[in-house]
Amino acid sequence: MYKIMLADDEGIVIDSLKFILDKYFKDSCNVEYATTGRSVIELAEKFVPDIAIMDIQMPGINGIEAMKEIRKNNNSVIFIVLTAFDKFNYAKEAINLGVLEYLTKPVNHNIIVKVVQKAMDMITEERRRRSNDLLIREKLEIVVPIIESDFIYSILSGDNFSKVETTFRNLLGIKENFGMLLIMEFGDTMEEGMLTNPVGISVKAQSFYSVIKDSLKEEFNCIVGPIMVNKIVVFLPSTEQQLEYDERSELIEKIRRMIRELTRRIDVQFKVGIGAVTTFDKLAESYKGAVMALNNSKSRVAHVKDLSIGCEYANDYPIDIEIALLDRVEKGDLEGTKLEAGLFYDWMILHYPDCMMDVKLKVLEMVLFAEQKAFLNGGMIYDFRYRKDYLMTIMQYDNYELLRKWFIDKTTEACRNVVTKREEQTSSVIARARFYIEENYSKDISLDDVSRIVDISPYYFSKLFKEKTGENFIEYLTNLRIEKAKKLLQNHDYSIKNVGIDTGYSDPNYFSRIFKKQVGVTPTEYRDGIS
Repeated sequence: MYKIMLADDEGIVIDSLKFILDKYFKDSCNVEYATTGRSVIELAEKFVPDIAIMDIQMPGINGIEAMKEIRKNNNSVIFIVLTAFDKFNYAKEAINLGVLEYLTKPVNHNIIVKVVQKAMDMITEERRRRSNDLLIREKLEIVVPIIESDFIYSILSGDNFSKVETTFRNLLGIKENFGMLLIMEFGDTMEEGMLTNPVGISVKAQSFYSVIKDSLKEEFNCIVGPIMVNKIVVFLPSTEQQLEYDERSELIEKIRRMIRELTRRIDVQFKVGIGAVTTFDKLAESYKGAVMALNNSKSRVAHVKDLSIGCEYANDYPIDIEIALLDRVEKGDLEGTKLEAGLFYDWMILHYPDCMMDVKLKVLEMVLFAEQKAFLNGGMIYDFRYRKDYLMTIMQYDNYELLRKWFIDKTTEACRNVVTKREEQTSSVIARARFYIEENYSKDISLDDVSRIVDISPYYFSKLFKEKTGENFIEYLTNLRIEKAKKLLQNHDYSIKNVGIDTGYSDPNYFSRIFKKQVGVTPTEYRDGIS
């Protein structure tokens, strides 16, 4: 229904308009009218029209002034002016008020119908748009929490976050380049800085999760993760690389106020640990910092920077390069390892050209760290005497170039071992999978069956198989079966039904359809073609 308000001091005009509207729009509009400027304003407040057909010259407040008043409380009403006054100033003011049409009396009824229909169409379109917006908002209310949870899980999982970072930032509208993680822990009581009954409180946590989440969203621009036992991980974006002292203090106090209010509302005790601001690829480090703040402080709210633990570096020490080098080794990035190793070594020589013994010690330390990454990632087999000649070797070097070569060779060797071992493991998995398929293609085997044999989850195995063979599991199995069927079809004494059964197709009709889809002809036609 469309609510239409008529405003004119001439009864004959009101009656004429009501007649036209009743004739052409009887079942789709509700019509009210007023005859003075004041009564029009009062009617508009009560009736809240969608469309208002207004005269300009009415007793008391004129139509232009009445429209101004109505517009204050009803921004969506569509005005149609119908007047005997065609003065330019009136028309200009009407246009400024967003009038749809300015019509001068007398007006053909067809024009009235056309203009009203136009207004109705505009209202219908606006209602449809609002309805779509509400629907999208409703869907987002369901989808966004899932995306936020996945975002937090991806950060905590660590390894592959860089691959999905851009997607998450686009989906969640994150514009900032830095951020920090905080952990909100809850329990029944606080005893000596520790919260009690973590498992018990987790059972009833769902009942107050929405209260905590709403409080966090009201206080901060943040992304709230799911409940993990008795903890919630929260991401706070930042435009700056680090929090200054005053900003850190303000953040802590803000969180303290929030958890005091939450405790009052839901009778649960809280403790919060806050990690340092980092780039997105280092958010896992921020999480570790939040854990340290949570576990090493008896305060209800603690920031990792406030703890008397951890390692500080001299201002000029290239800790970013050191971290990047070890990260490249761990990821099996050979070119990246060479680059970062070269940068780190060049920094040492530039800053400490006369400290060869210190450089040798640092070179040895970094090589040992790099190899540890390789050991832990399955790239190398540890042997107690693996490095028996390292110390003697570097002590014999009397120039920086030889030492540089040894350093880069050893770090890249550790990286290469990570890559080689991974490739060997992958090749072994695919080889075992292929062997199993080759031995069992005539049976009713599935992706789950093969993934169980190689002891890898179906999802990961499927991706690995496609990556290494160029085909998904079903394509590979089908192609193998069809090739086997082609060979069997060369024996004319062997029935097509048996060929199908021997290649994994117990239904002859299904076998014939699959064969024709893959080869272009039926099994019978194929056999006839090779006779």
